[in-house]
Amino acid sequence: MVVDATQGIEAQTLSNLYMAIEHNLVIIPVLNKIDLPSADVPRVTREIISLIGCDEADIIPVSAKVGTNVEKVLDAIIARIPEPRKMNTNGEIIAADSSLPSGEGLGVRVVPDSVKLGLIFDSQYDSYRGVVIYIKLFSGEIKRGDKITLMSTNTVVDILEVGCFKPEYHPLPSLKSGEIGYIVTGIKTLQEARVGDTIFAGAGQYKHPIPGFQKVTPYVFAGVYPVDTADYNQLKTDIEKLKMSDSSLTNEHEVSPALGHGFRCGFLGLLHMEIVKERLDREFDLDVILTSPQVTYQVMMPGDHSHDFKNTPLKIEQLGEKTYTRLWIRNPEHLPEPGTYEWIEEPIVKLEIITRSDMVGEMMKLAQEHRGIYKNQTYIDETRSIITYEIPMAEIITDFYDDLKSRSSGYASMSYEQLNYKRDDLVKIDILVNNERISAFSTITHRSKSFHVGVELCAKLKEAIPKQLFSIPIQAAI
Repeated sequence: MVVDATQGIEAQTLSNLYMAIEHNLVIIPVLNKIDLPSADVPRVTREIISLIGCDEADIIPVSAKVGTNVEKVLDAIIARIPEPRKMNTNGEIIAADSSLPSGEGLGVRVVPDSVKLGLIFDSQYDSYRGVVIYIKLFSGEIKRGDKITLMSTNTVVDILEVGCFKPEYHPLPSLKSGEIGYIVTGIKTLQEARVGDTIFAGAGQYKHPIPGFQKVTPYVFAGVYPVDTADYNQLKTDIEKLKMSDSSLTNEHEVSPALGHGFRCGFLGLLHMEIVKERLDREFDLDVILTSPQVTYQVMMPGDHSHDFKNTPLKIEQLGEKTYTRLWIRNPEHLPEPGTYEWIEEPIVKLEIITRSDMVGEMMKLAQEHRGIYKNQTYIDETRSIITYEIPMAEIITDFYDDLKSRSSGYASMSYEQLNYKRDDLVKIDILVNNERISAFSTITHRSKSFHVGVELCAKLKEAIPKQLFSIPIQAAI
């Protein structure tokens, strides 16, 4: 856990720390940037001790810039992190001793060494080798020539090379249980080698995936269009190249009457969206237009409409005596006609804001302006607080972060995690230019904010559309 000695503990650090604690990981606290004049080492040290309950001696003060105490971090990793452990057939981690008889002292069966079971924790695309898979092997031994199965996609591949990191790729005769390394299989797409997936070879009755694997779920969606419509094919190729090194990016083709051919892309969040846009510019020298980011909404329609929405993700549910079709809407353009659905549900996130104690009131006001529901407040120390809200995700993917930074003079930080979906009074706003609806500008918002959002969009378009010798009406309509 690396903490900036000038800034103290920030919201992103806290969210990752809680996730590590949930998974029973060893926490090694590191205090970085101690060489800077603005570093407040005693105060931040007290914050870390108060947060995780460690001793002051456990905290390693370092300067990554000048190299102070970096070797102590490496020594701490070796000394404090326990040795690799084996797993049983239920995917539960147990003692690293394959000689234990079945169920002895544990009430479980140990995975035998004849079963090869490993976890994919990362993968990289190599132009010459294809996808290089990074794995931790929990059981057995793998070597060149072995056949393995990728469980989530049921893909069977041959191992062309195995090795470890030194730190570059270093080929080895084999990888054994407990070791970390890489395998080359000749796979050409990262979608087949998903992070968190289990690789398997051996007896069929032991084919149990290592627990915890989840498909990456995009939370924010936006249209990506080339500035020059002739660059569409280049954009298609470039997005596919990006997906080779970023398995969390999703895309599907869409056409806009105003912007031409493009893609509806899914991102993990706003930062991820900005990184993708920046990579398209820097790595491929491609100018793109991003439409307003949107979240996924759930629309409840009475009756079974599975035949009417074949290309839309849906689920048939029984609520009381009525049958409903639950639609997942990623694009406002796909919202069914008014009167055909009963209600819309929007994604809610748990938002944590870390701020100075004298700015708590301003941060609460900001959250409440964005329909936030207050949950609790705790103090890290006498000068800094954590405020927790439940807030619609749609409210924080536009200008919330900018407002947070400006109102706190740059001191506050935030992090959020997906909670659930909640029913509310949501409406779709269409923008009409010269009496024609422009689908790219459609958005879903809360009814109480619809007038303000519509006026703001129209005002921006009034400035953006070139003046003509005839009038062009610009309207917002629900």
